[in-house]
Amino acid sequence: MTKFFFAVVIVALLCVPAAASTDCLICHSAMQGKMEGRKGVVDVHIDIEKFADSVHGDFQCTDCHMTYGTGPHTPPSGDVPADVAELIPFVSLKSKIDPVAQSACVICHPTIYKELRESVHGENIFVKKETDGPLCLDCHGSPHYIVPKTDENSHVNHANVLHTCGKCHEDEKIVEKYDMSAHVIEKYKESFHGKKYILGHKKVPICNTCHGSHNITKWDAPDSPVIGEGKVKTCGKCHAGATKKFAAAPAHKYIGKENPIPYYGEKLLILLVFGVFGFTISHVLLEAFAEIRDNVFRKKKGGHHE
Repeated sequence: MTKFFFAVVIVALLCVPAAASTDCLICHSAMQGKMEGRKGVVDVHIDIEKFADSVHGDFQCTDCHMTYGTGPHTPPSGDVPADVAELIPFVSLKSKIDPVAQSACVICHPTIYKELRESVHGENIFVKKETDGPLCLDCHGSPHYIVPKTDENSHVNHANVLHTCGKCHEDEKIVEKYDMSAHVIEKYKESFHGKKYILGHKKVPICNTCHGSHNITKWDAPDSPVIGEGKVKTCGKCHAGATKKFAAAPAHKYIGKENPIPYYGEKLLILLVFGVFGFTISHVLLEAFAEIRDNVFRKKKGGHHE
């Protein structure tokens, strides 16, 4: 058993990036599953290779987990920078285990955090103090495995953004709670842009192309990029010379009874198609019956008469 433990330690040391906290990763790379602590359930396993390939692969564990020391049994303690401390009361609504770690994002990403706090998503967390507003990890995934957005495994890669946004915007409870437009992802897929997206077009506009990423506003806000002059500018990024008339076209296609003309037009066409097929089949069957009647039944009657 002792030999096995030392073998695990040696392998871990060889795999761990030079700048990483080997004291933490030696154990957390070998540990599996989840554990329940005083503040909730936490996944204790860290995949060393995936961590090394992530954008945070050169970080020390304590760069984010600031109140933890190298001793695994020492309770978190110590002071943190003022900008991190300011965020902890709000972030703790979402990060029960170690709110310091997610608040620490502000150290490297101060501008992005500022934009987020002023956005409609940030208002949900920092003003309304709700727990269902998205914060960093809701969109980017585990901080240990974040990769550049150009990587196809990134949660914010062009191919994955619809799924990432859809986790909230297709959730019926959230849509009803905040009176948001229902089936917005489905509506996008029904649009011209959505059709191209489904076909795998790499440059077609997606959610963040028009709405932004960290600085998303309400759709009807004065500075919204999807209404009025803002929409004209947004369309103009791809369509040079876009005008108000051009921008008036709906980006998310209405579905169902929200747009009655195409909805009932579609129903009428379906009815017409089935009606034509039904009439054609009925006509063929009646013609066949008439042919059989003339060649079989009437011949028999005619022969008997003669």
